[in-house]
Amino acid sequence: MSHFAKLDSKNTVIFVTVGRQQDDGMEAEISKRTGDVYKQTSYNTYGGVHYTDRVPSSDQTKALRKNYAGIGFTYDKKLDAFIPPKPYPSWKLDKKSCLWSAPVSMPKDEAAYSWDESSKSWTKIVE
Repeated sequence: MSHFAKLDSKNTVIFVTVGRQQDDGMEAEISKRTGDVYKQTSYNTYGGVHYTDRVPSSDQTKALRKNYAGIGFTYDKKLDAFIPPKPYPSWKLDKKSCLWSAPVSMPKDEAAYSWDESSKSWTKIVE
């Protein structure tokens, strides 16, 4: 099954649709037929890695445009990638994965954390 993201004039994803398997690789034809700009996206791609059953695929040529497109994502022509909305002003884009990362790594323990932009740090969530 193929998936396609419809872009607005600012390359922001405004709609994602499911196509037929035979539509795979047909974004130019779909764009021509509809008069809108569509880019194909892969439901199984995240952070530049293609997954099969939640495990990295042996065939990484299937990884398409870094991330599965979602409404509000931006398509970057230069990176040929879908980039999610920036969650916080201090976060930086990793151009390899096209995902945002905090300026400080989240602690690696059993606790849950949330990002506090004012202190630019992770805050433990108290249950």
